[in-house]
Amino acid sequence: MTIATPFQKRWQAAGYTEQTPIQTAVYQPLKADEDVVGLAPTGSGKTLAFGLPLLEKMVPGDGLQLLILAPSQELAIQTRDVLTPYAKDIGITVQGVIGSANVKRQLDRLKEKPEVVVATAGRLLELIQSRKLKLDGLQTLVVDEADEMLRDPGFDQVREIAAAAPAEAQLAFFSATPSPYFKELHKWFGKTPDIIDVRAIDRTRGEVRHLFLQTDRAHQVDWLRTLAHTDGFKALVFFNQNSSLERVAGILRHQAVRFAVLSREGRQTVRQKALTDFRRGRITLLLVTDMAGRGLDIPKLPAVVNFEPPKRAEVYIHRAGRTGRMGEAGLVVTLGDDHDRRDLSKLVPQYHIHRGYMSEGKLVDTPPAKKVSEASAPTTVEKLASPVAKQQPVKPEVAQEPAVRPRRKHKKHRLRDQRNKGKHKDNA
Repeated sequence: MTIATPFQKRWQAAGYTEQTPIQTAVYQPLKADEDVVGLAPTGSGKTLAFGLPLLEKMVPGDGLQLLILAPSQELAIQTRDVLTPYAKDIGITVQGVIGSANVKRQLDRLKEKPEVVVATAGRLLELIQSRKLKLDGLQTLVVDEADEMLRDPGFDQVREIAAAAPAEAQLAFFSATPSPYFKELHKWFGKTPDIIDVRAIDRTRGEVRHLFLQTDRAHQVDWLRTLAHTDGFKALVFFNQNSSLERVAGILRHQAVRFAVLSREGRQTVRQKALTDFRRGRITLLLVTDMAGRGLDIPKLPAVVNFEPPKRAEVYIHRAGRTGRMGEAGLVVTLGDDHDRRDLSKLVPQYHIHRGYMSEGKLVDTPPAKKVSEASAPTTVEKLASPVAKQQPVKPEVAQEPAVRPRRKHKKHRLRDQRNKGKHKDNA
């Protein structure tokens, strides 16, 4: 497969020299209107894998022909921004439709009849149900991050959107991890897409280290602050619950840490500013939940931090996939206690997760050498509990006291003796 002539110049300007396995594997099937499920590692170029061959089929001025569904607003915007330059080269318009954006402004842009729409399911359904958007001429429906989109509540939303499209519309599902629904799509969508899985042959991932920093719950924020002050450190910090994210954010606001929050409840302008500041290096930590961080592409992201270990293997895979993309080196750091470490090793045995240590301001996977003068210092585990805790000074030994000591008088008795002594002087 070779990149189509209209896209060649832009492709090369972006620094690409050859197609990734998923881009090569799905190119002809998508061009031939076949239904597919594309499985490839995170960071392997899935957006252009489905975007370029489908854009080649577009007819300028012929209305909505391609609809791409994304699980989060950030991913929808990111996909729109990736495809827009290529679309412009062939006279095609790409429009984003997301939940937190101004509805009136979106409707005005939809009146311009864009050929491609990238959307989140909730807002798109609102427009379809209110008959503000029709899918009569749709040629292809792409479901990105499909393993997540086909989980509740997204599953019913995707089915309803697919039902509003023509029965002959092409279906394409893309993901880094499989879903049990992929083998049952004929039951729910009336089609049996070909599963194209290149995970075993894809080598686009760079070398990624996986470290586990053992600590108790009380000192996790201490570790996060220490990591933020490590030279060259920059990371997406993942949380299992939004409540945990907000709690940690509240603590970090009173500390010298440059961070921002990517919250689903925040306004789009605030969320976009946080993401832009992070991409440009203005902040060190970007706190996110799994939904907000799904599919985000941060070029040359050094690290990902699991503030809380994930409960599902696919969640760890997607989090880890934010770093080490397109051949770059990466680092995944997980915070937790010994119980968390054992559970994580069982959850994702395919990764070699090593115990992490802080030594001379750097993260290492070997215990720091113990100096002779530190014989009375806390153990390695105690040090790891809080990286910023200061060692308590060792008390000097007290000289051996005599076995029998004179009994000391009570205070009131001493005062009485002093008064009596004064009387004796007066009478002398």
